[in-house]
Formats: sequence, structure tokens, C-alpha cells
Amino acid sequence: MIPPMAVVLALLLAVVLAPPPALAAAPPGRVVRLGVVAAIAPRFDPVANPAHRALLEGLREHGYELGRNLVVEFRSAAGIPERLPAVVTEAIALKPDMLVTYGTAAALEARAQTQSIPIVMVGTGDPVSTGIVASLARPGGNVTGIASNSAEIAAKRVQLLQDAVPRLSRVAVLWNVTLKSMALGFQNIETAAPHLGVTIQSVRVASPDDFDQAFAAITASRPGGLIVLYGPLRGNDLPRIVDFVTRVRLPTVFELGQGVRGGGLMEFGPDFADAARGVGAYVDKIVNGTKAGELPVAEPTKFRVVINMKAAKALGLTIPQSLLLQADQVIE
Repeated sequence: MIPPMAVVLALLLAVVLAPPPALAAAPPGRVVRLGVVAAIAPRFDPVANPAHRALLEGLREHGYELGRNLVVEFRSAAGIPERLPAVVTEAIALKPDMLVTYGTAAALEARAQTQSIPIVMVGTGDPVSTGIVASLARPGGNVTGIASNSAEIAAKRVQLLQDAVPRLSRVAVLWNVTLKSMALGFQNIETAAPHLGVTIQSVRVASPDDFDQAFAAITASRPGGLIVLYGPLRGNDLPRIVDFVTRVRLPTVFELGQGVRGGGLMEFGPDFADAARGVGAYVDKIVNGTKAGELPVAEPTKFRVVINMKAAKALGLTIPQSLLLQADQVIE
């Protein structure tokens, strides 16, 4: 039976996110100024960045188009966490109609700096547990948007490794202890591990200086696989992780959009571009007078599995057909 609150939330989201019957029209004469804040992406690039492209597509579906009635002011910390507070301050100083934040750190910082400007978050990990909103159905305050559901799906990565690695018994989890959403994800894995028949090794990092020690701990324990709950510390962390797992030939599952292009085995997570497309509905509701805190927070509905067959071959793994059938993308 579906819990009553889930029914209420589903109905509310259907109203918020339902696609328009035809190309919608923004309020006549109104130019909407969005301050878009990111922690990693160095520039707004709708051509190369699928999440940026999807953001504009979703806005266009609701009648907002760059150069006509939409201005996007993009600001980024470019992978340097210490810059994020200043970046948010700069975005707020531009007096946007609302802020759009990519990722948990940007949403947390934006919420800390303004309680008056509406904030539409994208890909925020577990916004209730991290204190960004009061609840998914009734966020309250000035924040709404699309969560990433990162903690709830973290244990699925263990199952993917089990499908790929025969007789898997020990899995290391590399995670950033400075982010609560990563801690929640690790707890989810730790809770599920006994039921899945694996032992979990916690490998914690809190700064870029911790990686050499973390890599040494993983190498010494010789796990059968690794899960990377990657909450970026700096922009160049990810290449270091990918280089390590490739060099030591360790089957690894990354979050979506991280790892396989450099040689990692698999990725799994919510479709970030699909979430970004949903921002348009929120922007339109807020422009037309609805308070952000009255709009329920959506959770992702699309999840993707990406498998790198070249990496599998290098690891000496034969990916079973049952796992290949789960894959949304197979890289040869």
C-alpha cells in the first residue's frame, strides 16, 4: 500500500512538473534573471554540458528563452570549495529573480546567505537530512527543486559490483566525510552490507591531502571492489581517484558522470540532465507568484547504469548478460 503522504506528494509533483500542453508563454514583458551557481563546472556551456543544455531546454518549454526574456548569470567555484561563499555572494549581488544551484554544497551556501531570494536546487543530496528543506512535500522557507536521492540508492552500487565481480566478499567505500549527504550514503551501504553478504571497509577523506593515505589503506586491504561516493573536495580529485583504480586494477563503481571515461568500470546514479530539465517548471511557477517553499521537492525518476567494457576486459571480468541488460550505456 502506498503511504498517504506519498500519494499527496505524488499529486503535488504532478501539478508542479506536468509538461505544458503546448509551448507556454512567460508573463508578457517580463525578463527573468537567473543566478546559476555551480561548485565544479567552470563555465556555462549548453553545447558540451548536458545539464546546462537541459536547463535551457526545460526553461524554453515554459516560454523562457535566452536573448528574449531570459538572462542567465553563471557563477562557479570551479572546483575550489573555498571560493563557493564568495561566488554565491557575487551571484546574489546581481539581484537575480531567483537562484538555481547545482549540487548540495551550492544549495547549502545559497540558503545560508539568503532567505528572501527563491532558490531552485538541482541534484541536491538528501535535502531534508542535510537541513536544506523541512520536508519534501512542504519545503518551507525559500528553497525547492530536485533532489538527487543519493543516500537511498547508494547500496545499489554494492549489488552492481556483486553482479560484475565473482565471489565478491569485501568492498571498500571511499567517501568525503565533510559532506553529510556522503555520510548518509555510506550509512545506507553499511546497513545493507550484511544482507548482501559483503564486508565494508570505510575509507574516509576530508581534504586532498588524505588521498595518498586512503589509497594506501585500500591497497593494503585488497578489497574485491570499490565504491566512490564522490563529494568533490577539489576539482582535480576525481582524476586522481580514476588513475589509482586503473593503476591497481580495482573494479570500481562511481556516481553518474564520473569515472568511466577515464577507465573506471561502472557508473550509477540519477540522470542529472533530466533533473535540470525540471527546473523550468519551478521557475515558471515562482515567476507567476507561487512561493518556492510551497512547491514540493521532486525526487529523480530516471537512473542510469553505465558500463565500460574496455575496463572490464582490462580487469579480466566477464560482464554477465543480466547486468548488460540493466545498462543504459555500454562503452566499448
